[in-house]
Order: sequence, then C-alpha cells, then structure tokens
Amino acid sequence: MGIVQDRVAVVTGGGRGIGRAICLLLAEEGAKVVVNDPGVAVDGTGFDQRPADEVVEEIRRRGGVAVANYDSVATMEGGERIIRTAIDNFGRIDILVCCAGILRDRMIFNMTEEEWDEVIRVHLKGHFTVMKPASVLMRQQRYGRIITFSSSSGLIGNTGQANYGAAKAAIAGLTRVAALDLGRYGITVNCIAPSANTRMTATVPDRARQIREQMGLARPRFEMSREPEDVAPMVVYLASEEAGWINGQIFYVGGGIVARAQEERPIRHMWKPERWTVHEIAGLIRSQIFDPTFVSPGLPRPEAQPAPQQAQAQSSQTQA
Repeated sequence: MGIVQDRVAVVTGGGRGIGRAICLLLAEEGAKVVVNDPGVAVDGTGFDQRPADEVVEEIRRRGGVAVANYDSVATMEGGERIIRTAIDNFGRIDILVCCAGILRDRMIFNMTEEEWDEVIRVHLKGHFTVMKPASVLMRQQRYGRIITFSSSSGLIGNTGQANYGAAKAAIAGLTRVAALDLGRYGITVNCIAPSANTRMTATVPDRARQIREQMGLARPRFEMSREPEDVAPMVVYLASEEAGWINGQIFYVGGGIVARAQEERPIRHMWKPERWTVHEIAGLIRSQIFDPTFVSPGLPRPEAQPAPQQAQAQSSQTQA
C-alpha cells in the first residue's frame, strides 16, 4: 500500500521537470493522477499535448492510473476544467499540487507590462484558479491536501525576476492565509521552495550567474545533485494523510536538503514610550536594529570601492 493509496491527485505543470517527477511518484505511491500541462515553452508561448501524454503513458506502463489535461491555469475557466477532469474521471479530488509556471526575466527598469502580467497570471493567479474550485470540493468532503510552489526568488530575492519573485512571494502569503481558512475543514496547505535543475533554471546564462556573484547578489547553495526527482518525496509526504499535522508551512527542498523556512517576524527592535524623531532613528538604527556585520544586498560592497588615491589615479588615466 502506498502512502497516498487510492487518493486522487491533480498536478499542474505535470508534464516536465519537478511536476513530472511528482506525478510519477504520486502514481507509484498509489494515487490516481491528473497530469495537467499545456506544453508551453518556458516563456509561456506555444501548445503541445505530448508532455502530459508522455507522463500519462509512463504512469500507465508502470501499472498506475492517470489521465491528461491540457488547460491553462491562467484563467478561471481553465482552472475549473482542470479540477473537473479529476471529478469526471475519478469522482473526487484529494490532492492538488501547483507546479505550473513560466519565466519572463528582465531587470525591473526594462520589464514590460506584458512580461509582468503574464508571469503574475500563470504563477499567482494560476494558483488561485485551481485552489478555489478544489477547496470547495475538499471542504465538502472534509479532507484535502494542497501543495503550493514558491521560490527563493520570492522568499529571498533574485536579480532580474521582479515579476517571478513578486508572484512567488505572494504565493507564500497565499499559502499561509489559505491554511488558516481551510485547516478547520481537514485541509492542509503547505508550500515548497524547490532547488533543482530544470528547463527554467537552464535559461539563466552563466554570465548572469557570474555577475550576480561579483555583485554579492548570489545566494549560497548547498553542494548537491539538485535533480527534479529530489523534490518529489517531500511533496508526496505532504500530500499524504500522515502529514495532516503540518499546515501553513514553507519548506526549502532540493538534493538532500529539507528545511523549514523561518516566518517573517521581528528579530531585533528598539522602543521608546513616545514617537521617534527622524534624528533619533538615524542615530540608533545601525546599532540597535542591525548586526555589526550587516551588508544590504544589491548595494556596492565596501571592499569593492576603490581607495580615494586609487580612484583619482584611475580618473587621471582615463583622462589621459
């Protein structure tokens, strides 16, 4: 008996990468799976039924049960049809995993309205379009497991991803609120911030990675394999009945790492009984609120600044 035996699962973006790995493991652990994927390119363009069909065929070849769906999560109609696929084929929905996503990376000063809107529509609205109809049914049956997908780009930050990071940060907030809304009905909502080599991460040029490192914007990474299959076991556990005691949590998952994220709460503070003045804040904030070693991300590193004599010499050489 698998850990999700005879449960009905819907996985958006299930045709490739992490979504595919989750579909295969859910089926291996006994779930009946709706593999949703419109087969778009990384930027959201195009349409191709083959990714979803191939995952369904692989599940069936291994003795599992699965059907395909090709609707987009970007509209309410599409989201409702995705959930309806589970009801029409299997009579219920127990598990919803929201993996669908696209990238339209651009620095904030170059980003177009369309690039902003499309990423927000697929990631953030794309969570709501399936969570809404799924939660209605799960509430009626007093059982459900919803697993959302955020990212370190939203939880921590990453250059060139204002649209993606904003959507992923909002998904973390959506997770915590939905967990409070639904927990009383036997429905848990938890979130994964994955780390894995996928089509999406492959679009980041090596030169961009080098620039981020030089600017002090690169985030530390654990040395690990970072395969999509490494993310799936935690997702399937959260999708199981055994994980009913976990709700509203965010987990970093990748390689051999499973880590619970710390909630955004005050860590250091200063206080006085009356209103602060601007000059009081300016005089105390560095010592009272910040650690002595603190350096803001994105700003020039102190060690990167040339000494005055060096700067003058460089200026003279330029003029010469």
